[in-house]
Amino acid sequence: MQQFYFIIGFVVCTRSPTEAPKGYEKLPDLCTKHCPLELFVNGEFCKDPATVKANNFFFFGLNIRGNTSANKLGSSVNLVDVDKFPGLNTLGISLARIDFAPYGLNPPHTHPRGTELLVAIEGTLLVAFVTSNLNKLFTKVLNKGDVFVFPIGLIHFQFNIGETNAVSFSGLSSQNPGLITTTNVVFGSNPPINPNVLIKAFQFDKSVVDYLEKQL
Repeated sequence: MQQFYFIIGFVVCTRSPTEAPKGYEKLPDLCTKHCPLELFVNGEFCKDPATVKANNFFFFGLNIRGNTSANKLGSSVNLVDVDKFPGLNTLGISLARIDFAPYGLNPPHTHPRGTELLVAIEGTLLVAFVTSNLNKLFTKVLNKGDVFVFPIGLIHFQFNIGETNAVSFSGLSSQNPGLITTTNVVFGSNPPINPNVLIKAFQFDKSVVDYLEKQL
């Protein structure tokens, strides 16, 4: 019987608060990430509240411009999630700064666990998302101070259509929203997807598939 209660207690303690039954909320006021063991759970272990410090709820550096020349796309994303910011644990939020060189692109991608709310800080951005099933495109040009929301799980992108640098900030509705970049998962998976699948799916010649895989 004790073993049964231990298992039930472990499951309850390690459930993500976002997956708790309706009507239930997180119980403590705070639960700062603490993982002394190589053990993976849905969420992060909590520090003893007596050992939590103000610095656990503080992050700096988002004033620093990202290096947009480090890749061919001309963009840089600094995601502040629970792995970088322990105080986010159980709070269901994260933050990202996105920098764009002129005509820089944050390519089509999805966040499987979070809705994204983006505000343009500098420059002019073409943003869009595509719905499931109907494949309907919703797109808008954003200028400084404009806001756009990308629903959870849907493919979306941001493209700097200006001749100057651009900056945006995004809030995401998960401490660990996840990232699936479309081209990377299709043409850069490890091990690679069988080329016959890609040839059939995209109606490409094998030479095109080989070329795309070499770019990633």
